[in-house]
Amino acid sequence: MKTYRPASLQAVYVKIMTIIVGNALSALSRIDKVAREEIKKIPANYHIEMITSPQGANFKLKVTDTGLFELVRNQSRKADLVIRFKHTSHAFLVFSFQEGTALAFARDRMVAEGDLNYATKFVRILNRLEALILPEFIARKAVKRYPPELGIKEKITKAAQIYARTTTTIILGRSV
Repeated sequence: MKTYRPASLQAVYVKIMTIIVGNALSALSRIDKVAREEIKKIPANYHIEMITSPQGANFKLKVTDTGLFELVRNQSRKADLVIRFKHTSHAFLVFSFQEGTALAFARDRMVAEGDLNYATKFVRILNRLEALILPEFIARKAVKRYPPELGIKEKITKAAQIYARTTTTIILGRSV
């Protein structure tokens, strides 16, 4: 007989954050020129998945023909690049902004399975998202290098647009 084990708070938090981050990356690609320029360096129809072991919280993005990220709802196609957290607690450190992605890689808390060139580009896009949507004092902990050219007006405007698109997409269940 199987016993019921309630999900840990960390696992629940990571699951929620994977939903938010996946949708926010899709929104970022639609509103930020810097992110789009980086995405254009990744081939069209390239699938990127970020997943947490062992519980499997994940999101998958596809690069469209127009150089945008599109959230993939049908998870049947194998991803070209998989960024895998080795444990829920490792994902929690990154998603709670206690540790940056680069540091998590350096500490062997996550691995990239696929082309490392595209993994590096993806991490730069993820860093751009964090720099835009997080308060600066938190973003400076989360990203390797905070973009010096990022002004407060641009940050607030784009953060509001990303949050609005992300919230709308999560509520409606489709990209807007």
